[in-house]
Amino acid sequence: MVLGNWIKRALGLNAFRPTVPDGVCVYAVGDIHGRLDLMTALLEKIWADADALPANTSKTLIFLGDYVDRGPQSKQVIDYLIALNKPGWDIIKLAGNHEYSVLEFLRNPEVYASWRVYGGMETLLSYDVRPVMTTDQKEIARIQQEFAAKLPLEHLRFLSDLPYSYSVGDYFFAHAGARPGLALDKQSAEDLLWIRDEFLQSDQWFEKVVVHGHTPTERPAIRTNRIGIDTGAYATNRLTSIKLITDHYSFLTTYDM
Repeated sequence: MVLGNWIKRALGLNAFRPTVPDGVCVYAVGDIHGRLDLMTALLEKIWADADALPANTSKTLIFLGDYVDRGPQSKQVIDYLIALNKPGWDIIKLAGNHEYSVLEFLRNPEVYASWRVYGGMETLLSYDVRPVMTTDQKEIARIQQEFAAKLPLEHLRFLSDLPYSYSVGDYFFAHAGARPGLALDKQSAEDLLWIRDEFLQSDQWFEKVVVHGHTPTERPAIRTNRIGIDTGAYATNRLTSIKLITDHYSFLTTYDM
């Protein structure tokens, strides 16, 4: 009997190597954070790399969320992603916690103070809304209403409809990670978007290798149970993608590693 990869991993067999199905190539892109320039540069590298694949290869591109905040072009990144459609590719766009924060501000202006600290001002500016530094709730409510009026309906739909996870072969993709001890199909949206220490510090197997962003590191963080590809693009100019084909992985980046 041939053991499946997940069974081999569960039994601690050293022969385990996570795979994607034969004839499939997967690229996943880390946190973009309003850097349209880096996203388009990395996509050019991905398209060129994929051109060398066999003609019948099935190609999947996965974005791991955090398209907005911190960088200067959140609106432009969303415009680009909404329009992105490349023949022969399956393109998956997952939610990140920063997309959630945009929606939360639209629901509740009281989150403005915290959202502003970690990138919300840059997002507002990209939509031609001038942020304020005040704590006056009337003024913040005015900013919220202006942002809601200037946010295109297709952007609101995009932000509202993003899925939280995706799975291919022996890999599971989510923005932040997964909670140890809980089946992948039972994970909460909160954990998939926000989890950090409990996930990062765990050596536990998650049924599949979790590919995630959310926590920036200088270079991809490679562990037996997870691979982190958030390389702090908005500050480092290093936007990273992982490439998965059969039982191999490699990385493409906008900056030499």
